[in-house]
Amino acid sequence: MKRAFREGDHVLLIDSKARRYLVTLRAGGEFHTHAGPVRHDDVIGGSEGVSARSTGGSRFLVVRPTLADFVLKMPRGAQVIYPKDLGPILILADVFPGARVLEAGVGSGALSMALLRAGAEVIGHEIRPDFLNRARRNVETFLGPDALARYDVSEHDVYEGIEARDLDRVVLDLPEPWRVVGHAEESLRPGGILVAYLPTIVQVIQLREKLQGSAFGLAETMEVLQRTWRVEGQSVRPDHRMVAHTGFLTHARLVAGT
Repeated sequence: MKRAFREGDHVLLIDSKARRYLVTLRAGGEFHTHAGPVRHDDVIGGSEGVSARSTGGSRFLVVRPTLADFVLKMPRGAQVIYPKDLGPILILADVFPGARVLEAGVGSGALSMALLRAGAEVIGHEIRPDFLNRARRNVETFLGPDALARYDVSEHDVYEGIEARDLDRVVLDLPEPWRVVGHAEESLRPGGILVAYLPTIVQVIQLREKLQGSAFGLAETMEVLQRTWRVEGQSVRPDHRMVAHTGFLTHARLVAGT
């Protein structure tokens, strides 16, 4: 069933050069471009995939933003985890509907949205109130207010401990995740999974050393490299630019001492 665009909807305007613009529709509103404004009223009531013209004649494709689109365009206070890493984190953590997930270092809420959309109940810890509030707003903006019922985010330093118990997963985007390993041992259910996102291999080494002497086992570290290809008829080649290293993903399971 087709869903017409309504006031308050978020849409993605894509121009002839594939540049993307995230817009919130408002009656009487305008999105201003170098080729003149695009009137929101020309989009409201239309269906996904329609074209809108600016007053200068430029054409824009109008679609609803995916989670990946929103993550890259949303307001942010902290650097976000890129979409190419969000998917693997969900798989490595084996997130399932109803899973109780502790997320520490929520930042701007990119990972929170991925976890919530996968059906998890997220307990978020963040030491900066401005990041916490930004994450909550981004979650509500993209997933709607109902998602907040499964999003219990608070100002808390996870290095000092984890109050929650019987957690299914612990996901960390922190500079020193090795300081959380002991707390995760006490909070996770047997067989629970810990996943940490880290930018440098030096941090990974410290985490792996801590995991080696803990109740966690089956530890692995990986990174995801993303390369797109240009396909124009019979002319096929890799794009010159690629999204290479962004971070290392380390995951382990609680298997001993439980």
